[in-house]
Amino acid sequence: MRSQWTARTLIRSRLMSDRRCRCCQQLFQFSRYRPHQLVCSRPDCQKQRRREYHRHKLHTDAEYHQVCRDSQEKWRRRNPDYPRQYRQSHPESVERNRQGQRRRDRKRHLQNLVKNNLAFDLKHSAAEVWLLGPQAENLAKNNLAFSQVLILPSLTQNPPAGTAS
Repeated sequence: MRSQWTARTLIRSRLMSDRRCRCCQQLFQFSRYRPHQLVCSRPDCQKQRRREYHRHKLHTDAEYHQVCRDSQEKWRRRNPDYPRQYRQSHPESVERNRQGQRRRDRKRHLQNLVKNNLAFDLKHSAAEVWLLGPQAENLAKNNLAFSQVLILPSLTQNPPAGTAS
């Protein structure tokens, strides 16, 4: 009977001290000195916990935010050539940034075109406008789109050569 009671106590105490880590979802035993511990002791989880704390603190504490900003400015004044040196030593990063900026520029341009109603009146024109391309479905309410325009005159039959006008 005694061994059964001890086993139950051990199981109960084990269950009471196990928690799921908020970051990695693994079970861990929290410290009895930190009863509100939510994150296990793995380095990745601790890094994420500190990162979340820092972000939260930046949003909620104006003084902390200002101290961090001052620290960054001070570092930039001490290392003015760092951005240029980094770009020279990491050309793949420079190219990745260029591609990302081009993608963001295209997206911003298309978003501006989607509801562009400040255009000249096309109702009096007999021409038909065809928008072609992968992003064309986003331009449904657009009156004016910057694109390549092909103007094709309508085919009219020429009068016979023998007729004088």
